[in-house]
Amino acid sequence: MPYRADKPGQTPDPEDLRRRIPGWGADLDPADRPAFPREQPGIETGAHWDLPEQQPHGSGRERSIEHERLTPVFGTAQPLHGVSGAIRRLAYARFSEGQTPHWMLLILGDRVESAGAHARSLFSRRPDDPVTQSGILGERGRGPISSRVGRGRVDVRHTWMDPVLVVGPWVVAAVVVFRIVRAAVAPASRR
Repeated sequence: MPYRADKPGQTPDPEDLRRRIPGWGADLDPADRPAFPREQPGIETGAHWDLPEQQPHGSGRERSIEHERLTPVFGTAQPLHGVSGAIRRLAYARFSEGQTPHWMLLILGDRVESAGAHARSLFSRRPDDPVTQSGILGERGRGPISSRVGRGRVDVRHTWMDPVLVVGPWVVAAVVVFRIVRAAVAPASRR
């Protein structure tokens, strides 16, 4: 049955819903909460506050523009840094969480961070291995073609793009490194 603009009928009575759907309305009456009796008055929880004390924070902590303040407690393990951090700060400073640019900027910041991690990996003692870490070898011997053809899988439409996305950044990085090395060696050979 397709969705229609008019209401399909009267709103059911809350007691009827409670009879038909187990647990319906558990959040309406405190006596019906599943956490009974932990949330009942008079039980000692050990909390010494109604609202936790505000965790001290420095300037630059990201906060959505629709919120008045930061939550009382927040994580500080992975502070924003570099270009990706600047992109993410822009998303929080300029756009509401209900707007597409907010989320697109967060995704862009993630991709920039990912590209930076791949670039740092190239110059480490143990660089990433795009072949084994992409899962490509897991398909070998499990019918990689027959599992895709004629099964109605949605991901078949973008299968052609997967090698470009997985191997493409490595090819670009190799070209950049080659050009940097060639530019550094060329002036030395002219002397």
